[in-house]
Amino acid sequence: MVLKTFGWSFAVTALGLVAAILFGGWTAFGIVAILSILEISLSFDNAVVNAGILKKMNAFWQKIFLTIGILIAVFGMRLVFPVVIVAVSAQLGPIEAVDLALSDKDRYQELVTDAHPAIAAFGGMFLLMIFLDFIFEDRDIKWLAWLERPLAKLGRIDMLSVCIALIILLISAMTFATHAHQHGGAHVDKAETVLLSGIAGLITYMIVGGLSGFFEDKLEEEEEHEHEEEEKAAREGKPRTVVAMAGKAAFFMFLYLEVLDASFSFDGVIGAFAITNDIVLMALGLGIGAMYVRSLTVYLVRQGTLDEYVYLEHGAHYAIGALALILLVTIQYEIPELVTGSIGVILIGWSFLSSVRRNKRLAAAEGNADDKTEVTSGV
Repeated sequence: MVLKTFGWSFAVTALGLVAAILFGGWTAFGIVAILSILEISLSFDNAVVNAGILKKMNAFWQKIFLTIGILIAVFGMRLVFPVVIVAVSAQLGPIEAVDLALSDKDRYQELVTDAHPAIAAFGGMFLLMIFLDFIFEDRDIKWLAWLERPLAKLGRIDMLSVCIALIILLISAMTFATHAHQHGGAHVDKAETVLLSGIAGLITYMIVGGLSGFFEDKLEEEEEHEHEEEEKAAREGKPRTVVAMAGKAAFFMFLYLEVLDASFSFDGVIGAFAITNDIVLMALGLGIGAMYVRSLTVYLVRQGTLDEYVYLEHGAHYAIGALALILLVTIQYEIPELVTGSIGVILIGWSFLSSVRRNKRLAAAEGNADDKTEVTSGV
């Protein structure tokens, strides 16, 4: 099972590390290995959240996520995205941007650093909305009940998550962006850039998330009525409609997953510059890490891990909230990737242990109930 799920990841790791040695010797090998570990540690929460969405999709769309999705994640976000940032921010053509990335690595890094406030605001707002919508929803299973109960009550207020996100964006623009560091230590006012990018992130979340949610609800409605009207549906050709609706729902959920993955990858791409400004090594290291995130997502779905360890999804969403705030803080201040990755791992680890304790408590309670039944039967 492990080899089947992680086989491609192992193969890509071997090829990537060999390519690194051929490209730049053992130093390059070490850099690619470090970048791979960095990407995996920063994106573990991404895999848990992805698994929660992917388990709702049929086998066909799961395959699409693993094929086309990997191409978008590895080549799009880890290789093309940093070049696009430079092309847009420096007003260069794509070929000039690639040439700059390969020939003048210091200038390339400088341009990406200058674009960081816009990237952090967009990704931070998108991730923040995911977190806020999660904690304001009333759930049957609560992890930190003392916190989640009052938040669920507050969540009954319409558009509360959007209002809070906009307030946080406004505070970020007024406090961090007006003193944001440009490369070389100079101060530059990035308030307008941060506001516009943050609003773009918010709009992206609302459009993609809204459409995927709409079609998912439609699909559930169709499935509820399907067993009641099975004969009628067969005569009128309704099964085709249901399949089409499932396709739309899965398509928009796939789009949502890709935008989610893009937002998660921002911190990895930016953090990679702390280790190297070589775009080839960056693409190799982050690409290997992205493959493991994909494999881990599939493993969690196929093993039913989220159903067994019910607090994992909670821990991942709290990690998302922490990452969103960290991205906004990095508009002005540098935060080591070790801190960013550790927070996510600690929260998910804590939620996993809480799930294990819950399962033990339920098993013990079930055992006691069985003992009482046996005693009653004996009497």
